[in-house]
Amino acid sequence: MEKSEDFDSFLKNVDQISQLIEDLQSSNAEVQQKAMAKADCYVAALDQPCSTKVSKTTINTNLPLQPTSSPHGETLENFMKIMEKDAEDRRVKRMAKVKKATAHKDKGNEAYAQEDYETAVKHYSDGLAELKDMLPLYTNRAQAYIKLGRYSEGIRDCELALKCDETCIKAYLHMGKAYLRLKKYGKARNCFEKIQEIEPGRKKMVKEYLHLVDLEEARETQEMNARQEFNKGERKATAVPQLLEKLSRPSQMPLYYCGGMEILSQAVTECTGQTLFRLNNGFSIISSNDTVKSCLFQKTNDPDSQQLCVSVLKLWKVLCCENDENQKILMACPVTRQSVVQLVTSEHVAIWKECLALLCLYSNTPHGRCLAIENLNLHMLVKNLMVCISEPKQQRENTAVYILKNFAAENRFCLLLRNVLKDSVTVPFTKLLGSISKSSQHILQSAVSTLGCLAQDDVIRQTLANDQHCWQALLDAIRQCCGSEYKELLYIILGLIMSLTGVTSPAIQEHAVSLSDCCLGLLKDTDGRIITRATGVLSTILPQSSEAVHHVIQAKVIQTLCRLLKGTQLTTAKHAINTLTVCTAASGLAREELVKSDKKLSILRHLLSSSCDEMIPGNAALCLAHCFELEGVATRLLGTDIVLLLLRHAAGHTERTAVQKNAAIALGKLCRSEPRHVHKLRELHGLEILHACVKLISMDQ
Repeated sequence: MEKSEDFDSFLKNVDQISQLIEDLQSSNAEVQQKAMAKADCYVAALDQPCSTKVSKTTINTNLPLQPTSSPHGETLENFMKIMEKDAEDRRVKRMAKVKKATAHKDKGNEAYAQEDYETAVKHYSDGLAELKDMLPLYTNRAQAYIKLGRYSEGIRDCELALKCDETCIKAYLHMGKAYLRLKKYGKARNCFEKIQEIEPGRKKMVKEYLHLVDLEEARETQEMNARQEFNKGERKATAVPQLLEKLSRPSQMPLYYCGGMEILSQAVTECTGQTLFRLNNGFSIISSNDTVKSCLFQKTNDPDSQQLCVSVLKLWKVLCCENDENQKILMACPVTRQSVVQLVTSEHVAIWKECLALLCLYSNTPHGRCLAIENLNLHMLVKNLMVCISEPKQQRENTAVYILKNFAAENRFCLLLRNVLKDSVTVPFTKLLGSISKSSQHILQSAVSTLGCLAQDDVIRQTLANDQHCWQALLDAIRQCCGSEYKELLYIILGLIMSLTGVTSPAIQEHAVSLSDCCLGLLKDTDGRIITRATGVLSTILPQSSEAVHHVIQAKVIQTLCRLLKGTQLTTAKHAINTLTVCTAASGLAREELVKSDKKLSILRHLLSSSCDEMIPGNAALCLAHCFELEGVATRLLGTDIVLLLLRHAAGHTERTAVQKNAAIALGKLCRSEPRHVHKLRELHGLEILHACVKLISMDQ
């Protein structure tokens, strides 16, 4: 309803008809009779022309009904038929309008995809002429208006969309973008914050848009202040344009430009100088200079060109320090994108140092990382950084690792790296692991840690876990690191292996016996951290290889695990009980060895009663269930607290269903193996609990 009086009249009619129907159904004969008379008058009035100024639907005015003297029941029936027919007519007509509006929307979407925004607006408008409450037409037209720079019209469409649905995310998103382009930063923030209020799960997206608002507002403030300083005639402010004018002169000697860059670097150390450089097209002046481009692409090797290259990189670093807008413009420059990647591996120390320093600056902030990831050739960049790591030169490997590690924290970086992982990372990494020494162990620690960060990406982890060469290199590295001087490196390598062995792969299965053998040796280490991680590796490798399980059992791992379980270190105990469960599930010999080491299974009973981590009591119960299959084990436990301990877990918290199930299974096997335990179970009213657990298990299966 475009006019409030039409809408009010419509609501009044609805109220009157509702009251009329209610009176017709009244048990009071007098009320019903009056209502029938009103209904007759209302039906008669349907032949009168509609007084609504704006027609929103077509009302059938040709109904052949007149006031009748027929019985009241027939009048009511006719009235209801009229209402039903009118509703059906409206539904059919609306469906036709929806069909036409949808066709216009689809044509508008096609035009928008082809970047023909004017045509898109026309189609969306034609659709709205058919159906004024079709929400997507408003939001789509708003988006097209924004592309055309018609921001106010886009905002108006978003407001109309919100009248259709006040929780429309797209409307707030497009309106926020339009306000941002109009430099109405407060209103833009309000729109983006409203999105998070409606859908809290969009926090990350909202954060990015709010950061964009901050960047735009900061840029405008910087430029306004810079112009004011320049207009005042401040010496520092006027010096920047003058220097740029001199640097724009073509065909000068490299030393001429080099001197100009050095002076300019001193003049742009503050925000005003950085901004004036940008406002006076400084980036374009430098990147379009043939002499500068020649030195950046290292087409000449004379010392003057090398010095000019260093001067340009230093200037860029100063210009981009804590200046997001300058970082954005520099990274958008084709000369920068190409040269920065190449100069990382330059033979000249000063050049690669300044290049790595510039990349380091970008890697330090999410905004800088995003710019670099979007603009640089990541394949070549990562490959060259790995070259820096594998060929140590004056500590450049430390900076290269630092940059890689920072970038690895970005999901998009990992996503883009997936398809080039082998060539860019895996091959140089395996080569690096093959040359462990006291001097290289520090950088190897960082390199392995960086690979661990990359392995947090599921696809990268899968790729590494299935790489035969990678596993062979890791296995060789463990063997080399058994000496006490490589403990830190060994610790980090074991952490990476634990992450990779969480994936099932043929490569892991092939190396499972060798890896298990290495871990068995490490269980005797004096460093508790190494023991914990070696146990963790065993717990992830053994489920993938029955051959490895048989190997470790033959090597007396059960006794070692029992010794570890007597300790107080929670993480070690968790890995040890997990490993013990795998062994006892797969091998009768393992069960026999366990019972032989601990006749009354006191270690497992202790784990049932003492741990707050549900994985430990859950696996302890499962181990007990395996052992109860051996003859005489259940009998030995008569008179102990085994029934009470298992029953507590079987009747425990419903969210710990795995523990409940394992405890119930162990109880069942205990009572079946030694029926005298049933008496204790009855005493503790445990049969009902056990029955409920059995139902839970059967439902899940």
